[in-house]
Amino acid sequence: MTNHLYALVLAGGGGTRLWPMSRKNTPKQLLPLVDNRTMFRTSVDRIAKILPPERICVVTGGDYVERMMAEVPHIPKENFFVEPDGKNSAPAAAFGIWMIHQRDPQATVALLTADHHIVKEDHFCEAIASAYELAQEGYIVTLGISPTYPATGFGYIQQGDVIRKMNGFTGYHALRFTEKPDLIAATEFVASGQYSWNSGMFIWTTQRAKEEFASQQPVMFNLFEQLAPSIGTDAFMTQLASIWEKMPSISIDYAIMEGAKRMAVIPADIGWSDVGSWASLFEVHKTDKFGNVFKSKSKDRVILDTHDTMVYSDRMIVTIGVRDIILVDAGDVLFVCHKDRSQDVREVVNHLRSSKKHDYL
Repeated sequence: MTNHLYALVLAGGGGTRLWPMSRKNTPKQLLPLVDNRTMFRTSVDRIAKILPPERICVVTGGDYVERMMAEVPHIPKENFFVEPDGKNSAPAAAFGIWMIHQRDPQATVALLTADHHIVKEDHFCEAIASAYELAQEGYIVTLGISPTYPATGFGYIQQGDVIRKMNGFTGYHALRFTEKPDLIAATEFVASGQYSWNSGMFIWTTQRAKEEFASQQPVMFNLFEQLAPSIGTDAFMTQLASIWEKMPSISIDYAIMEGAKRMAVIPADIGWSDVGSWASLFEVHKTDKFGNVFKSKSKDRVILDTHDTMVYSDRMIVTIGVRDIILVDAGDVLFVCHKDRSQDVREVVNHLRSSKKHDYL
């Protein structure tokens, strides 16, 4: 049934909200943040439950590709598509889609990212298979996550009428995408019961994807159409570098999804987290009886009167009278913040960039 289903894992981002652990040379997808596997390896292992290695593809940057190939040696090297440099998620997705379409014009692509944490992996795979069915009917399908609180850091999808039920899942018409609303709007969305969080996972045929790029992003479409004849030839790398210089930098949500027609959403309870901040990483870990998380190679620690605190450090840990703190010891940087302020790490990264302190980025 799914012989033309491919996974396209976007694995080139920097993950600056998890600074100082996630940096240019060690982005979060190459870190073992949740268990002893990197986030990238976990993402590949998850989709490999339903797809063979030859239909798992990766888009990443030249700085990371060798390490990623070493992580998943069973994935063919020709399935790694290397961007000349990062241009946000829309060019990365389009790059992979054109490469896969050239190989298989009947392909359907599950667009995934390398930094999601998913607890219910079998349920996730079942949801992808159901989304594949809807994609054959011409829908762009996204997996929606039932919101548990009025988050302002996620996009929201409004659900319309039921399309149909399949394999324990229900597909709905997607009426509207709203990217990162303010708190008042997010509260209204959650209270209505009509909205899902946008997981950023999309399932669509490569033909439908190309049609959307032609309609909404004609510059990007034309650039990749120029690239297509060179795929598999000696001229490919030169042609790729040439078009990439002219490539706009834009996210897939803004470039395509917010304006796309005939979209569907499948709400799925898969135990999802985007691990996009220290606070969200805190939430995926099991805590001790006082609500604490300690990640360390060292077993030596003294913890007194400490609550709801997370510490990443390979040294001996001692805390006294601490509450709601995130502490990350990255060797050359000691990062301490209140749990509710973890998103503000972006301001630190921006300050380091403007101060030209590139050794810390």
